[in-house]
Amino acid sequence: MRTQSKRTPESAFTLIEIMVVVIIIGVLAATVIPKFVSTTYDAKVGAAKAHIAEFRGALERFNVHLDRYPTTDEGLKILVEAPSGDDKKWRGPYIDKAIPDPWGNPYQYRSPGTRNPKGYDLWSRGSDSSDGGEGEGADIGNW
Repeated sequence: MRTQSKRTPESAFTLIEIMVVVIIIGVLAATVIPKFVSTTYDAKVGAAKAHIAEFRGALERFNVHLDRYPTTDEGLKILVEAPSGDDKKWRGPYIDKAIPDPWGNPYQYRSPGTRNPKGYDLWSRGSDSSDGGEGEGADIGNW
């Protein structure tokens, strides 16, 4: 025969105990979540720097073959598709595809550059998707 156990007030959680646990969980979440957010940002910056390094290598190979850097109008797409007129010197594709930056925006390219007047400027506009910026909104470039 089964006996039913009766609950006594000592066996249940009190409202105060539950509130203390919720407060502890809230404090832990408030300290841990910002660390993950900054880690995500750092990972995106690292990825953007790696992409820029890959583009730089492709641009240097392009320069060796064609004795020039792409014009601003040609942009980075010329690393994937042969230019008209110089297609005999072109030995690409130099990259598989022009990938967007970690924030989903296209990388910016300018030749001659304003920061590198004898070469080119290559940059991501960063998390704010606009030129310039400071802190987490700063541009990431080849300068």
